[in-house]
Amino acid sequence: MTGLRRRLAGLFRRARRSTPGPPYPFTVRRRLRVPMDDGVELVADLYQPVGAGEPPLPTIVVRSPYGRHGSLTHAPALAGAGFTVLVQSCRGTGGSGGTFRPQLDEECDGMATHRWVRRQPWFTGAVATYGESYLGYTQWAVAGRMCRDDPGNAPDALCLNVTMAGLGPVTWTNGAFSLGGSLGWSRRMALRGPRGALIRARLARRPDRKLAEALDVLPLSRGDTAVVGHPIGWYQDWLAHEKLTDDYWTRQSHTASVPDVTAPVYLATGWYDIFLPWQLRNYAQLVAAGRPPRLTIGPWGHRGERSPFLAESIAFLKEHFAGAPATRPAPVRAFLTGADQWHDLPVWPPPGAATRRWYLHPSGLLDPAIPAGGTTCYSYDPDRPTPALGGPDMGPSCGPVDTSAHERRPDVVVFRSPPLAHPVVLAGEPVARVRFRSTAASADVFVRMCDVHPDGRSMSVCDGIRRIGSVGTAATDPPPDGDGFVTLDVPLWPAFHRFAPGHRIAVQVSSGAHPRYARNPGTGEPAATAATTVRAEQEISHDPAHPSRIDLPVRAAARAPATGGGRG
Repeated sequence: MTGLRRRLAGLFRRARRSTPGPPYPFTVRRRLRVPMDDGVELVADLYQPVGAGEPPLPTIVVRSPYGRHGSLTHAPALAGAGFTVLVQSCRGTGGSGGTFRPQLDEECDGMATHRWVRRQPWFTGAVATYGESYLGYTQWAVAGRMCRDDPGNAPDALCLNVTMAGLGPVTWTNGAFSLGGSLGWSRRMALRGPRGALIRARLARRPDRKLAEALDVLPLSRGDTAVVGHPIGWYQDWLAHEKLTDDYWTRQSHTASVPDVTAPVYLATGWYDIFLPWQLRNYAQLVAAGRPPRLTIGPWGHRGERSPFLAESIAFLKEHFAGAPATRPAPVRAFLTGADQWHDLPVWPPPGAATRRWYLHPSGLLDPAIPAGGTTCYSYDPDRPTPALGGPDMGPSCGPVDTSAHERRPDVVVFRSPPLAHPVVLAGEPVARVRFRSTAASADVFVRMCDVHPDGRSMSVCDGIRRIGSVGTAATDPPPDGDGFVTLDVPLWPAFHRFAPGHRIAVQVSSGAHPRYARNPGTGEPAATAATTVRAEQEISHDPAHPSRIDLPVRAAARAPATGGGRG
């Protein structure tokens, strides 16, 4: 076991110990019927602790499309800690009435549920919301709107993990369709019911070959039929709406209402989570509104098995509602990868970070000096797409991986710094600015940062993608210059990473990460129906007047960690 894994195992054990074992027995009332405004009834289970003390803790509302089992909702642990918990199945799932339309009904149904909870005899006087991923989205769907328009029924606290307030930008990330996550999630959600449960059980024991084959299907609109045998309505809707300005996406986004949330908020996420950039932007919205939330960012992905979210949520709620002593010395706790240390910080990004520019040279050098000129060329073949490797993902394969073999591919170009004389601490969201030209009508630029160890391992740190020449990017594509080059800003995943002395910083540039992002066929046709592919010749310009570069937010002075390695 590596040092990092040992520290994470210790963190997980401490988190479990800090979560109170059930001091309270509890009762469970199954299948309560909760009426919605249109007459549809949603099913919920109610967990009530027996003998909970004073002052009463808030009633926790959890809304889930994945069923009401405790392994995801944590309802038994929350009830054992003294909270009354209502776990509700979203519309069209888990026995609830109506049709499941991802994201579209959560605002109306969530508000109706909150008003109903406050009228019940078991209501404890305050409401907190809780959950991760889609369960977090259901919280954002009601919080800002109710705090602004219906404060008497609004949630009194929110606990959100690995989530975001609007799912359009993660579905179409800077113009690229998030194929692996979108089709994989749609497959799992389509496999509901008794027969689906048997299939899911088999898939849990072996690789999903059918999904792997469907990820290679063109056009993309046939992928759902390839994997489940029929079209999936919402998946077809996602593909049909490449423009995030379409009403389909704007009416289900609650990002604009985040600053209206006046209740205290606890956020948790991981450096390898698919929602990380947008969750941190939601965090920044609350900071700008003068209501900074509590924030934890750890070295895990979307599943976050080692996340202390449950334990820290219980502590957070008991501080606010029961006068328990504070458990955090600072509002932000972030794990510094590359050093295996937790840091307690006043805000994210940490104070003192400054932008440092590193330029891409045609020799393959990454250096603060501006290059003298030249170009770097590579080919991209969508019939043999550049594969995804590590990075944020919904599955267990996310996180840092050795990309040294990947760097030898002919469709990947690499720029490396000399060995570092001093440590470099990356703290924020890097942005690559690439002057780029393609022979194809549409192209992707995928950029990955790596930490090159003295033994030759090139460990991934963070990455990002941007598409041009597509239906969804037409309004934001930069105009080409006289030579046909465009200058593209490619935002990378936020990171908090220490490059040690003797290590090197590497920047990889390619034109894809399939199937995490759907391959770009190169024709510029609508993504849903494009079936023809075009091989593309790509060029990166090193013109000294407009040099390609990466801007790194670097912490000016590394401080001693406030929390030791692996501590939660």
